[in-house]
Amino acid sequence: MRRWGVPALRVSLAIIFVWFGILKPLGLSPAGPLVKATVAWIPFFDPDTWLAIIGWWEIAIGLTFLTRKTSRIAIGLLAMQMVGTFLPLAILPDVTFQPGHVPYAPTIEGQYIIKNLLIISAAMVLGGTVRHPAPARDGS
Repeated sequence: MRRWGVPALRVSLAIIFVWFGILKPLGLSPAGPLVKATVAWIPFFDPDTWLAIIGWWEIAIGLTFLTRKTSRIAIGLLAMQMVGTFLPLAILPDVTFQPGHVPYAPTIEGQYIIKNLLIISAAMVLGGTVRHPAPARDGS
């Protein structure tokens, strides 16, 4: 686990962000309607444009998680993305929580958002390897 944990974490985050990210500009993301409803109040672009931008942003996050050298970029991009990711919990509680059970009984959409706490924690683990690489992989 010591030998492969951090590399597996990098690859896992990259796969998740690239895969889920590419679905957005292709119009295939099940999160698309939630994203569009969240950004509908932003006047600069229409929701479809924002969906594509967010998708490409996620692809960039995934690719920059692949190496220790670009992890800081990934974490910065992720921090900005997560602000928007958690917005539906506040601005769309009727979508993210079961009726009459705000804030303790999330819907599947709410659970989808809340699980991002794990992604934030994983990013923190990788961030901890930027200045001090993971322990040696010599089997000791």
